[in-house]
Amino acid sequence: MSPSKTERIDVLGAGVAGLCAATALAERGFSVRLIDRDDDPQGASWLAGGMLAPFCEAESAPQAVLTMGREAADWWAARVPGVKRTGTLVVAPPRDRAELDRFAARTEGWERIGGNRIAELEPDLAGRFSDALFFADEAHLDPRDAMAALRGRLDFAPGATADAETVVDCRGMAARDVLPDLRAVRGEMLELHCPELTLSRTVRILHPRFPVYIVPRENGRLMIGGTMLESQEDGPITVRSAMELLSAAWNLHPALAEATIIATGTGLRPSFADNLPAIRHHDGRWHLNGFYRHGFLMAPMMAEALADQIAKTKEMQDAD
Repeated sequence: MSPSKTERIDVLGAGVAGLCAATALAERGFSVRLIDRDDDPQGASWLAGGMLAPFCEAESAPQAVLTMGREAADWWAARVPGVKRTGTLVVAPPRDRAELDRFAARTEGWERIGGNRIAELEPDLAGRFSDALFFADEAHLDPRDAMAALRGRLDFAPGATADAETVVDCRGMAARDVLPDLRAVRGEMLELHCPELTLSRTVRILHPRFPVYIVPRENGRLMIGGTMLESQEDGPITVRSAMELLSAAWNLHPALAEATIIATGTGLRPSFADNLPAIRHHDGRWHLNGFYRHGFLMAPMMAEALADQIAKTKEMQDAD
């Protein structure tokens, strides 16, 4: 027996988890209302890098990140414009070449390339690095464009009260009142404008203490991130973090010394003890939370799994 699709489902939180959950449920034919306290949500998802990089993330993440993350680029590309399937380039300054060897030993899906191939992939980096790892099957997107595209397809009701029989809570750190084992992991980012440097793909710069990534955006913009701080402080970016991010970026190309800082941001990423997201059912509500630094990478498959569980539950209820 097919589950009844007339009952509305309320999804709380318009970050990447809520958007993916609402999309997966709507695609199964459910009537879904997406609720957020703001009409223009700008939480941790808004500040994300948007890297769909399961192989690189697996360097320090559990196997589940690689397994689920390999499906992410296809999921996003089927629903939003702007997914760039140009891979990831991982480099290190000559003094930190051992970091490149270590990264290679802990990952898969890469090709070791030399200076000529680096120049073919990223002409503006010609002559700056003699050795790199190229992860050809990875991708990236602009989180803000992707979130806007999903939200535009949903019934979005900012400020509404959740009163449906079925509620899915995707509020991130705001759900700590009912998920007390959530902890905050602070991430920080800089957005630069540097028309003198053109990149076609995410570039990760390895360093023993503060590895960073640079993700290209449109119109000469670059997003720089990489910090992971065990902190609940959601104030502005610190001087130390800004200096470390900029110092690492400058190692990539000297043009970045003349770049303009057009934005800074900090966000608190919701995380459980194992740094993996979870689906929970608590006090009559479903919860999808704990994405750590893997929101755009893991939210699609976790949302599909959640939608499957809700559909199965409703089938059983209708059968009764």
